Amino acid sequence: MTDFAATRDFFDLPDGVIYLDGNSLGPLPQNAVSRANRTMTDEWGGMLIGGWNKARWMEMPIRLGDRIGRLVGAQPGSVVIGDTLSIKVYQALAAALELRPERKVVLSDSGNFPTDLYMADGLLRSLGKGHELRIVAPEEVSGAIDETIAAVMLTHVDYGTGRMHDMAGITRMTHEAGAISIWDLAHSAGAVPVDLAGCGVDMATGCTYKYLNGGPGAPAFIYVNPDLQDIVRPALSGWLGHDAPFAFDLDYRPAPGIARMRVGTPPVIQMAVLDAALDVWDEIDMDDIRARSIELSELFISRVESGTTQVSLASPRDPAERGSQVSFRFREGYAAMQALIARGVIGDFRAPDRMRFGFCPLYNTEDEVRRAAATLCEIVERGEWDRPEFLKREAVT
Repeated sequence: MTDFAATRDFFDLPDGVIYLDGNSLGPLPQNAVSRANRTMTDEWGGMLIGGWNKARWMEMPIRLGDRIGRLVGAQPGSVVIGDTLSIKVYQALAAALELRPERKVVLSDSGNFPTDLYMADGLLRSLGKGHELRIVAPEEVSGAIDETIAAVMLTHVDYGTGRMHDMAGITRMTHEAGAISIWDLAHSAGAVPVDLAGCGVDMATGCTYKYLNGGPGAPAFIYVNPDLQDIVRPALSGWLGHDAPFAFDLDYRPAPGIARMRVGTPPVIQMAVLDAALDVWDEIDMDDIRARSIELSELFISRVESGTTQVSLASPRDPAERGSQVSFRFREGYAAMQALIARGVIGDFRAPDRMRFGFCPLYNTEDEVRRAAATLCEIVERGEWDRPEFLKREAVT
């Protein structure tokens, strides 16, 4: 069994703060600062450009990819780190469309994270071949999969409500229709058990700054099923995805395997922080994480609903149908969240009216959950949100 008291000590959490926003940005791991300092001082400072070889910087994207791959049920050598999630979404969808050139429809849902839809729309417009981005309600996805679909592109756990798709079932239906499956794991990796290999997923992407605690701007990852790795064409043909980057050939030859999905120079310092953050996962069972997450989220829902009737649950009632977050709707959700933050309970807000709370068993406790729920109820029942400083909108919500 995972010792969650020990994992909490792995993080540098401010005194007096209940942090329920790890679904947006994970907290600072205790060992991250020393690791970043060592990378900058001993490696960059001491080795200069020699760090690419001596400190093995060039190998980090695939080595870290394998560390993350273990958490999402990926085969060794099928995940690589680098660039941003938007770039990885673009890569995956572009590759999928080339695998199904006779089909013109990309299927997604209205719960998908907007940037995924933006990237898809931009790519389809650039191709200029009559492709369609078809967006349906999350519960309508299964019924919309047919032989016209080139790719089904979904976020596994809905960023706004925490609603979780049936990855195995939808992937099976996607393949039965002859389409390619693409999953965004931004709110899944490190939060819920994922079995990419077992589900037969074709491609997946995800970020590392949420539940994986890699820090703001931490690089994203991409997964490609080993059966497809040597036939997908990387539309973004960056030099580090070349078969021989330092041959400096003028023609592009994709590297074998997952390495072809590399694009630009890896962010070494940020990867060093991510490497340190992943240490906490070495001895953790994702089933333990999931069981504890459900306990915490169920406790939160129960306490909030017994303390106020002014908010309504926006997440699925059944814990098996949601990820590791809970969202409540409230007409003045933004202001109420600012009032919560002022009282040391940090969640976040997503338009139009959703207050989001992420539950991370690595560092969240039952006592924190009880206190957070009680504070939320007090704020909405007493109208404490109705103050000018809480009503003023900031750039990041």
